[in-house]
Amino acid sequence: MDARRTWQPPRPAGRGRADHTAIVGCDLFVDGTVVESPGSAADLARLREQARATDGAFVWLGLHEPTEAALNRVAEVFGLHPLAVEDVLHREQRVKIERYEDVVFFVMHAAQYLDHERVTATSEIVSTGFVFLFVGPDFVISVRQGTVMELGSLRADLSADPRLLAGGPWSVAHAVLDRLVDGYVEIAAAMSTDLDLTEAAVFAPGTPITVEQIYQLKRQQMKFKAAVVPLHRPLAALAGEHFTDLSPEVRRYFSDVADHHTAAMEQVVAFDDVLSALLQARLTQLTVDQNNDMRKIASWAAIGALPTAIAGLYGMNFAHMPGLASHYGYASVMLIIVSSAALLYLLLRRAGWL
Repeated sequence: MDARRTWQPPRPAGRGRADHTAIVGCDLFVDGTVVESPGSAADLARLREQARATDGAFVWLGLHEPTEAALNRVAEVFGLHPLAVEDVLHREQRVKIERYEDVVFFVMHAAQYLDHERVTATSEIVSTGFVFLFVGPDFVISVRQGTVMELGSLRADLSADPRLLAGGPWSVAHAVLDRLVDGYVEIAAAMSTDLDLTEAAVFAPGTPITVEQIYQLKRQQMKFKAAVVPLHRPLAALAGEHFTDLSPEVRRYFSDVADHHTAAMEQVVAFDDVLSALLQARLTQLTVDQNNDMRKIASWAAIGALPTAIAGLYGMNFAHMPGLASHYGYASVMLIIVSSAALLYLLLRRAGWL
């Protein structure tokens, strides 16, 4: 057996993940097993050479919000294309998958559901960030921008079972995409619950929900949709025959991820129609409520106008008016005022205005 395949240097006592290079994980895998985890960026070149010289070996490097200088040092060691490096540094990129010679570059939007008691006009329901992947023949580099989708637990899960990394760097790529899409599915389910609660509130009698709350939910849904939908084409390319260097077995795994993504995407797209319907229903309710209020105001104005007119007529101080000389004149006028107001009230109430 080749001695290089069995060499396993001891792990350093301190891993030093939070240094200025933004390295949050760096491991050399041989046949799916971690054989070295250096804690310094100075070891990257040596690790890369070992991966090249050892069968079944690859390096998995994890970075979190690296500076331009740190990313350029990594790019020099692993031969990353300048355009891909520029995309990572500028962050605001569209979701895509591109090939630069023997390196495949991924740009993905990660998302996280933020717990909340109820939806308000300012609720932040979904937080998003960027995840970039460089997949080479003997390395995989994951770069995160933002606090969403921490990959430390995924690294630990994969490191615990060498069988999960039998496919080399593409095994890591599949695991990252699978974790990303699983997050989409969970967020879609949570947002569906928010929509159900909002729908119940909109159609509840005397609902306190406002148009602003529905607008905020729709804004958050649109932000989530912008993260989910663009990943459809890259996943379809990985599941299809666009990448001829992927084995049929690896493509089947990506096909499974694509199926889960399609289910989440369809659910998120359907939220558009539901939220638009809820918004229209609430606006219609407000219009009806305003019309009802205007009818009530008009009704009470009419009821008040009739006694005012009669009282004003008899307050003109004319010498000759019906009933002025009668002992029952005052009582008769008051009876007319009360009777006419009561009759008008009953008529308006029967008409549904009061």
